[in-house]
Amino acid sequence: MPSDYLAKPGAEFELSDCPTRVDIYDDKAAAKTAIKENAKAISDLAHRLYGEADRKLLIVLQGMDTSGKDGTTSAIFHRTPPLNVNVASFKAPTKTELAHDYLWRVHNVVPGKGQITVFNRSHYEDVLVVKVKNYASPEVVDQRYGQINDFERLLVESGTTVLKFMLHISPEVQGERLRDRLVNPNKRWKFNPGDLDDRALWPDFMNAYETMVQRTSTQHAPWHIIPSDSRKTRGAIISGIVRETLETMNPQYPDPGFRPEDFKI
Repeated sequence: MPSDYLAKPGAEFELSDCPTRVDIYDDKAAAKTAIKENAKAISDLAHRLYGEADRKLLIVLQGMDTSGKDGTTSAIFHRTPPLNVNVASFKAPTKTELAHDYLWRVHNVVPGKGQITVFNRSHYEDVLVVKVKNYASPEVVDQRYGQINDFERLLVESGTTVLKFMLHISPEVQGERLRDRLVNPNKRWKFNPGDLDDRALWPDFMNAYETMVQRTSTQHAPWHIIPSDSRKTRGAIISGIVRETLETMNPQYPDPGFRPEDFKI
């Protein structure tokens, strides 16, 4: 159930209470089947959302390196034509972006009507890495939680459904995946020595994530904490939540009023 992974707004929250692995499928094959079924349904729902051309969906994926942001996006949308699905990644800000407020570059890529946008990392970097590495003062970071809540409320009140997923992995699994990137020649290009610097700060990052969830899991945009040590289980859970959300939105193709008898073809 989606509610099993929800960080309930206003409730006590400790990240240590959230598992990084759950056994809810008999095996990998069962989880893979769930992903396929969800992806097929999402493809139809996404096309209906595009045809409706009114509401929008924003999916925020936030997690430590190797937590599976790319793999999650593939699991959700591997059956969906790229007609109205966009992915925005947030790396170190450019000089132009630094000349504006920190949400400027984010607002520039939120979904338009009928669109679905996936944030691969997000505006939450500005209360995570910025906080852990002291790129901004504690006072500035503290202000940002409320600013982000207000920003997301604006999106929701303007017709955007916001889904936020923290991909929660253990340091042991991250270590295995980082080593795999070095060992596998086809993955070596993904390895970044800087990832080891962040890994050394694991407790600080977990504290920052915990505060992030406590301060920004709201009624209008709550966080889901997804066990992500298993790739297939992670993909099945998140694709299921996205599917259920789109089914609840229930987008419909518009009726333009045309009828076969009105035209000679």
